[in-house]
Amino acid sequence: MPIADPHSAVETTARTSVAPPVPDNSTANFVTAMGAVATGVTVVATDGPGGRAAQTVSAMCSVSADPALVLVCLHGRSPVNDAISENGVFCVNVLATQHDHVADTFAGRPWPGKQRWDFTCGHWTVAASGSPRVHDAIASFDCAVHEVIDAGTHRVYIGRVAAVESHSGEPLVYASRTYSKPAAFEPSTFPDYPDAHPAPRTRSTK
Repeated sequence: MPIADPHSAVETTARTSVAPPVPDNSTANFVTAMGAVATGVTVVATDGPGGRAAQTVSAMCSVSADPALVLVCLHGRSPVNDAISENGVFCVNVLATQHDHVADTFAGRPWPGKQRWDFTCGHWTVAASGSPRVHDAIASFDCAVHEVIDAGTHRVYIGRVAAVESHSGEPLVYASRTYSKPAAFEPSTFPDYPDAHPAPRTRSTK
């Protein structure tokens, strides 16, 4: 009986192995993946010589606490860009669950009886900069334009915060093309490590 070559199986496996899948870097795949990212919902509003305008925006974050800076991204085709450019100010309104109709209106999807970008939707006040402020927003950041960066299809605004206002409520969250709200849950448990638990979430005194 012939003796089997111990290397033949390895060689055959190597020759017939399937190549790893090629990553899908298409725009469609990127957009689909980003759709799974949960974000807060904001309306960025401005008023002044360039006119009053606002846009629903999910791309917003803190940049710095000292000085206080926030970042928002607007599509380059949004007419709000021209208004902010001339006015030099804007207010970022962080929406609560009762503001879903405001979010839809300023995203160009008004409910029946309203027009797109209609300021009769919701209750507005005027921030110190003159920008529109949603009166019961979870938080609002009244800003002067600090820096503008063109990046791909969007324009990135870094705003220097001049005033902050906040109210209680449940933040409006957007993910998978639908609105939701945060829900608390119990920390993970691990049977092999019964004493494992999260560290206390306390404010640092340093």
